Amino acid sequence: MIRTTFRTPGFGRLFAGLTASMFGDSLMLIVLSMWVKTLTGSNGAAGLTFLWMTAPALLAPLFGYIVDRVARRTFLVVANVASAAMMLPLLLVHDAGDVWIVYAVAFCYGTSFVVVPAALNGLLKEMLAEDVLVEANASLSVTREALRLVGPLLGAATFAFVGGGAVAMVDAATFLCAAVAIAGLRAGDRPEPAGQPQHWRAEVVEGATFIRRTPVLLHTTLALALALLVIGFAESAVYAVVEAFDKPVTFVGPLLTVQGAGAVAAGLVASRIVRRFGEPATVIVGLLVTSLGLAGVVAAHQTWELLVTVAVLGAGLPLVIVAFNTLLQKRTPGRLMGRVSTSVEVLTTTPQALSIATGAVLVTLLDYRTIFALMTLGTFVAAGYLALTLRGRLTTTAGSEAPTDPDVVAGTVLANPPTVTAPLPDQEVVDEISRAIGRHPEPSR
Repeated sequence: MIRTTFRTPGFGRLFAGLTASMFGDSLMLIVLSMWVKTLTGSNGAAGLTFLWMTAPALLAPLFGYIVDRVARRTFLVVANVASAAMMLPLLLVHDAGDVWIVYAVAFCYGTSFVVVPAALNGLLKEMLAEDVLVEANASLSVTREALRLVGPLLGAATFAFVGGGAVAMVDAATFLCAAVAIAGLRAGDRPEPAGQPQHWRAEVVEGATFIRRTPVLLHTTLALALALLVIGFAESAVYAVVEAFDKPVTFVGPLLTVQGAGAVAAGLVASRIVRRFGEPATVIVGLLVTSLGLAGVVAAHQTWELLVTVAVLGAGLPLVIVAFNTLLQKRTPGRLMGRVSTSVEVLTTTPQALSIATGAVLVTLLDYRTIFALMTLGTFVAAGYLALTLRGRLTTTAGSEAPTDPDVVAGTVLANPPTVTAPLPDQEVVDEISRAIGRHPEPSR
């Protein structure tokens, strides 16, 4: 199936461009918070970097409305060029008084993280057959996590020896590489057909309406939101862990590398697990593995124990990401992909932002073991919630559940007209019906 995915015209080019961009992200993301930590000496201030990065999710539905009105390819090219430009202000950061610039760039980075995946989901749905989407998601997830094996270490080393400005320029170059690769695609050159005319406000929230009326997607999204309500504590608590183990702040780089190793191992089998158990059940497995890794951090006393548990923690992430992205792409009609993707961002990133802000406070009040214990409990509860709400339907694939709202059904059919609506009847049945109404059917051509 992976070979089939890469044989799809244009996917190899898209994959190369996204790999370049993901490499830049693996360098830069850790450097932004590390930069703030170095300038201010504050764990909380470093954690707030991620809060600014998640804040744009509050505007996500409006972004989704725009994504669904523009050709996917054009939107992704412009978004990547703009992302490259947003790195330039980091060259002006020199002391603690310039931390606001880092926060501003983090906000812009967060905006990119909202709009680019939304447009990318639509492009992948347009380019690929439904039965290979899971392999495409798994390939991208494995690549992203594999880059964590070298990216954080290289980013931390570059920051230590050359400074954050150099890392920013490398990241900008990778965004431009992605823009060039995507510009050469043939797919995604036309906007998706619009649905039935509505007031613009109704169109903005149409993605959220679709999620609400699609139970499997709704409960899976809410389960992720519950988990993220506590997982965000780690953005500040990780620095407390590093200090407790008497390591320098740059040790966060090796921790992320080990996490990436666990993620790569799980990502290599993620598509098989999804095909065997279905998307919702795989999300539950991923949350349970993540919970196990968080519990391991609480129990770890030696550095090697910490590294092992971080690897386990990393293994849960690709299972959740691959399964959920596949569920989202299969279940959502193309014309709504931008708005549904960005609505998911609101529903998941808002609790994550609250979690990061809370974590920045908790890290000054509680021991890191207590914080990670709370994270373990919250993630386990999220897995339990999804198992209970979807009991009996855990192996349900994304395409097997119909939305409950007639307007949504109509929109789905308009966006994705079926090629075959029903199997052809047996010829004997046709003859019998025809005789019953006194008219034999015409011979088939």
